[in-house]
Amino acid sequence: MRFVWAVAAFVLATVLIGAGIAQRTVFLGPSSDQVSVKVDEPAPFVLLDGDVLREHPGAQKLLVNGDGEIFAAYGRTADMKAWLADSEYNHVSLGKNGKLDVELVSASDEGSDDGGGEATPAPTETPGADDAEQASGHNPAGSDLWLDSFSEKDALIADNMQLPDGVSMLIAYDGTKDAPTDIRVSWPLDNSTPWTGPLVTSGVIVLLVGLILYVLGIRHQRRGRGPRRKGPGPLPITEPIDLAELPAADRAAIEQGAETAPEESPAPDSDGEESAPVRKSESRAARSSRRRWVVALPALAVTAVLATGCTADSWPQLGSSSPTPTPSPTVIAPENQKPPAVTEAQAKRIIEQISATLEKADAAMDIELAKTRLDGAALAARTTDYALRTAIPESPLPAAIPTDDVEVVLPEATDRWPRTVLLLTKSTGDETVPPVILTMTQQDPWSNYKITDIAEMLADTKVPEVVAPWLGTSLVPADSAFLSIAPGKLAEAFADVVDANEQSPSYGSFDDVALAYAKSIRDSRQAIIDNLAANNAASTSQTAFDIVASDSAPVSMTTLDSGAIVAVSLVEAESVTPTSAEAVIRFNDNPEAKALTGVTESAKGVTTKYEFQLFFAVPAQGSTEQIHLLAARQNLLSVEVIK
Repeated sequence: MRFVWAVAAFVLATVLIGAGIAQRTVFLGPSSDQVSVKVDEPAPFVLLDGDVLREHPGAQKLLVNGDGEIFAAYGRTADMKAWLADSEYNHVSLGKNGKLDVELVSASDEGSDDGGGEATPAPTETPGADDAEQASGHNPAGSDLWLDSFSEKDALIADNMQLPDGVSMLIAYDGTKDAPTDIRVSWPLDNSTPWTGPLVTSGVIVLLVGLILYVLGIRHQRRGRGPRRKGPGPLPITEPIDLAELPAADRAAIEQGAETAPEESPAPDSDGEESAPVRKSESRAARSSRRRWVVALPALAVTAVLATGCTADSWPQLGSSSPTPTPSPTVIAPENQKPPAVTEAQAKRIIEQISATLEKADAAMDIELAKTRLDGAALAARTTDYALRTAIPESPLPAAIPTDDVEVVLPEATDRWPRTVLLLTKSTGDETVPPVILTMTQQDPWSNYKITDIAEMLADTKVPEVVAPWLGTSLVPADSAFLSIAPGKLAEAFADVVDANEQSPSYGSFDDVALAYAKSIRDSRQAIIDNLAANNAASTSQTAFDIVASDSAPVSMTTLDSGAIVAVSLVEAESVTPTSAEAVIRFNDNPEAKALTGVTESAKGVTTKYEFQLFFAVPAQGSTEQIHLLAARQNLLSVEVIK
C-alpha cells in the first residue's frame, strides 16, 4: 500500500510542478502593450498628443527608430503648438474608437484649436525677417521651452515616463528633414503569476512525501524477508547404533571422527567478530540504501532549482496594499489661474545652462555668445566689461552665477509671451560668493531665456515669502496703485533720495539698508571731488552728478503679502569739465577712461556713466512697512569725451 501512495504522490507532484512551470512559460502573457504610429505624409515634426501616451495606465515608454540623431522632448501642449505655429507637423491624437489619428498640420493653420479648448495665442513679438526665412527649419534642440528632452542616434528609447495631463511629446531630427516615422509607444502589463510559487512549492512537498513513502515501502519489504522455501518431508525414525556390534574397523573410524570434530569447528573470537555470511548481508543492505539515495538526490536538486527560480511575481503579495496618501495643505488657485512659465526643475536647468554659456563667453570675450543669454542692463554691462578686458588684460573676469542651490523660483503664471522668471541662487561650496537674484525673460516661443537684471544680495536682507513655483505669480503693472509706490516711480524716488538725502519726500519710505546704499553713492561722488582737490585741480575743474531712471522698464512680481519684488535700473552720469580754456582733463590715474576713450586727456571734459541694478521689496498700499533694498550691483557703462 505504501507503494501505491508513493506513486499517487509522484503523479500529483508532477501535476503541481508542471502547472506552476506552465504559468511562467506556456501560459505567460505579454509584458507590455504596444501601439505603433503610422505616418502617411512625413513632416519635419511629429507632435504626439498626451492622450495617446496616457491611453493605458502605467509608465509610458517611447521607442523611435530612424537614421541619424533623433530628438524628442516633452512640454506643455499649448507651448508646443505655439512653437510649431509656423511649421508643418504631424499631430498624433487619440480617436474616439481608441485608434490613433494622424493629421498633417500646415503652417497656415497657425493658432487653430486642434484638441479642444482655447487656442494658444500667438507670440506678442514676431520674429524678424531672417527668422521668417528659416521658419520651416527651427531646431528643437536646446530650447528652454521643453520640460525635458532626449537625444540618441538611430534609436531613441524614453523609458519610465509619467506625463501628466496637458503635456505632449515632440519628435524630430533637426527641424530641416522629415521626422522619423517608426514610432511606437508601449505600456507595461501585469503578467505576474502569483500561484506559480505555491504550486511549485506544493509539488516539491508532495514529491518529498512520495519519496518518503517509497523508502518506507522498500524498508518494510526487506524486513518481511520475502517468501520462504518449503521444508523437506519427515525423516525416518533412527535408532541408536550399538558400536559393540560393528566390525572393529568401522568402530575405530567412528571413534576417530568423534575425537577430531570439535577441533575443526573453531569457536567465535572473544571480540565478538561476526561470521562471513552476516557481513555479506550487511554489505547488500548498505548498497541498497546507497542506490535509493542516488535516485532521490537528483529529484531533490531539480525541485530545489525550480523553487529558487520563482521571483516575487510568482507569489501572492498579501501585504502590498496601496499606501494611504498623506494629506497636504490645500492651496486654492483662482479659476482663471494660468500655468507657470517654467517648472522648478526646468528653471534650475535653464539657469545652469545660462551660467555655463556665460562662463564660456567671458573666457573668450565673445559678446555674440553672451547676447544669447543676456539682454538689457545685464548685456550693456557685459559689453563694457569685454571692451575693458581687451584693453586691460589683467582685468578680472565677471563673477559667475552660482547654481549650487536655487533657493527661490518665482515664475510668471501666463500662457503668452514675453514670460518672466525671478530666481535667487546661492553657492554652497564658497561662503565668500554672495547669493545672486536675477530676472530672466523669454520673448517668444523660439527664443531662450535671457537675463535682464542681476544683482548680489546685500547683507542682512531676506527675500519676502513668495508663492510656490508650481502656482506662479503675476507681473505688477508699472502704474499699479496697489503698492506703496508704483513700480514705474520707484527708480525716480530712490534717485531723489540719493540727490536730496533727508530733504527728499521719499526719504522715510526706504529702510536703513537702502539709505545706507544711497549714502555710499554720495560718498563716491565726494571721493571724486576730494581727488580733484588733492591734485590741485579743484580751481580749474568742476564736477556734476546726475542719477536718473534708465530706459529699461521695471520688472515687478507679486509676493504672498500682496507686495512685490521690483527690479529697477538707474544710470548716474559723472561729468568732470575744465573751468578755463587753458585747463585740460588728464586720465593719468584712470586706466578705464584711457581704455574706453582711446585718449589720455580731454580739453572739454569727460563723462562717466554707471548703471545700478537694484532689487526692492515694495509693500502693499496702506502697509506701515518701508521699502527694503534686497540686492544691488554697480556696473561701468561708458566713458565719453565731451565734444
